[in-house]
Amino acid sequence: MARTVGQLFDLAGKTALVTGGSRGLGLQMAHALGEAGARVLISARKAAELEAAAAELQAAGIDAQWFAADAAEPEAIAHLAAHARQQLGEVDILVNNAGATWGAPAEEHPLAAWDKVMNLNVRGYFLLSQALARQGMIARRAGSIINLASIAGLGGNPPQMTTIAYNTSKGAVINFTRALAAEWGQYGIRVNAICPGFFPSKMTAGTLAQMGGEDAVATHAPLRRLGDDEDLKGITLLFASDAGKHITGQWLAVDGGVTAVSGG
Repeated sequence: MARTVGQLFDLAGKTALVTGGSRGLGLQMAHALGEAGARVLISARKAAELEAAAAELQAAGIDAQWFAADAAEPEAIAHLAAHARQQLGEVDILVNNAGATWGAPAEEHPLAAWDKVMNLNVRGYFLLSQALARQGMIARRAGSIINLASIAGLGGNPPQMTTIAYNTSKGAVINFTRALAAEWGQYGIRVNAICPGFFPSKMTAGTLAQMGGEDAVATHAPLRRLGDDEDLKGITLLFASDAGKHITGQWLAVDGGVTAVSGG
């Protein structure tokens, strides 16, 4: 008998690891997964922010833990994967969300800054996905990996937005998602990407200011607004749950319609 919609979206008994989960989009997605019944482990670099975020999740009735790790460092990623297995058992859902950006004209962009963005936004996604696949997803022939890309990975920017490394990294994430989904589909592992548009956050504050502020940016979206603290919840649950069990290798823009206009 076919399951109900509620049953398909139910994550009770599932475990989820969310990197960059101490604030912003990562914390929003951790809430979504926990509200659907999953046990959640959030990770980021700063312990104090993680502790506060975990307390917020717990206050909402979510079984949440935290572990500080730099997702740009291979050794830290290995420690995170081992800790996740120790604390949660097998990880069913991985949200690769930790990310960085850097603003500089392409002709002046420092190599160290380029490497920082690429190591966190691309290499870190690969290494943690690989670790959790080896750790149990492949053997269990099940798992959902959700990669945070961006509409910035779909094309170029206006001249005032000098984020060449970020755009390049997010374009890489989109094709990494497709390639990994194609390779790991045989193991029952689904891999999908979310491409947010503009959401107010610490990381986007500089870019929004360059573009004239939040109100000015919102006018470019058909829905005439920026993303809020609910707008990634639905797509996160679709990709994470059995409601999306036949979806893999896909990306979806959550951008108020910006890419419908720009052709991204």
